[in-house]
Amino acid sequence: MSEKENPENLEELLSEDMQEEQVSENETESAEDEESSAEDQLREDLAKEKEKFLRLFAEFENYKKRTSKERMELFKTAGQEVMIALLPVHDDFDRAMKELAKSEDKEMFKGVELIRNKFKETLKAKGLQEITIKPGDAFDAEVHNAITQIPAPSKKMKGKIIDVVEKGFSLGDKIIRHPKVVVGN
Repeated sequence: MSEKENPENLEELLSEDMQEEQVSENETESAEDEESSAEDQLREDLAKEKEKFLRLFAEFENYKKRTSKERMELFKTAGQEVMIALLPVHDDFDRAMKELAKSEDKEMFKGVELIRNKFKETLKAKGLQEITIKPGDAFDAEVHNAITQIPAPSKKMKGKIIDVVEKGFSLGDKIIRHPKVVVGN
């Protein structure tokens, strides 16, 4: 009998073949595990990068909205300082009109009135609005600036505006000069 036909050797050969198959299967399984774990790792990395991208994109969108809002606010109030500087000129025109109304030179009055009206219309076109108040209106501390209090001429004038010393103006929704008033107490 040859060595290959010997039953003892046959068992050894079979056991060696089985061991080789197991090693081969283990290697295949470990290779598959490595591939799947590498694939899982890549998926996790992709998910992390995707999340980073979405967060960065959202931050950028918020930045764009914020800067756009700031720019619009700047445009709205860009002329505010110029408007505030021109308000005394507006007041001077009103005082000049009162004095010219007393004079007899009606042509000069008409000329100055035309200039004043053009000036007022230009300021109005740029968003300046006069805050309209009159004696007898209720005093509102958020809108009016009380410069003094005097005894009210009647009971119904208590806490009301007695006189308007200086007109108030707003630019858009913002008050740029509060009207100065005298309040009855």
